[in-house]
Amino acid sequence: MDFSPLFLILLAIIAFLYASVGHGGASGYLVVMAIMGVAPTVMKPSALLMNLAVSAFSFIGFYKAGFFKLKLFIPFAIASMPMAFIGGKMTLSDDIYKQVLAICILISIVRILYQFKQQHQINRPIPLWAGLVSGGFIGLLSGMIGIGGGIILSPLMLVMRWASLKETAAVSALFIFVNSLSGLLGQLHNGTIHFTNQMHTSLMATIFGGLLGAFFGSQKFNTPTLRYLLAIGLTIASFKLAFI
Repeated sequence: MDFSPLFLILLAIIAFLYASVGHGGASGYLVVMAIMGVAPTVMKPSALLMNLAVSAFSFIGFYKAGFFKLKLFIPFAIASMPMAFIGGKMTLSDDIYKQVLAICILISIVRILYQFKQQHQINRPIPLWAGLVSGGFIGLLSGMIGIGGGIILSPLMLVMRWASLKETAAVSALFIFVNSLSGLLGQLHNGTIHFTNQMHTSLMATIFGGLLGAFFGSQKFNTPTLRYLLAIGLTIASFKLAFI
């Protein structure tokens, strides 16, 4: 793995951007690693490991700020964790992987931008069946493509008006953490986890960016800023995946 200064700076920026909206940044890390020529056998577990670190700090930041609601998290997590484990044991071809992830992100961008026009709306309760079905699907897909699922869960929660923006960020951060852990366990069960000896260097870069992103996202950035940061981050990830 190339640990050039540019590589580490890009990881830190991605971690900052995604942590500020409750995401772990796996899709961004995968893009950067693909550009840098990192071996596919290293990319998926490395992205999930960095996801664990960044999403943990992001969750802590939003939790301390009082935005986490357990009742919003449970319906999705019940089905997502076992399905992420199963997905982690599965593999997709490179072409299918990129197309599926790019499409998911593009759909998310369109729906998030549309949501900007809606204001002063009361949040709706999450039907149990909807949480289980969507959580299970996102968990399976997350495990298969090596992400935490926040890029899909966040837009879904916002579009359905199941939570406010910062509540969504808090739930997404923990959702990403548990799915990333489940996905890694699935890969471990298959014996497909490969890390480089210098993995701690990239982890430090993402932790640094994640700490700053979690602080600014939960304490400093206002709601419009968070929305546009989320849209920008998803746009970058989708564009890179579609054309790599």
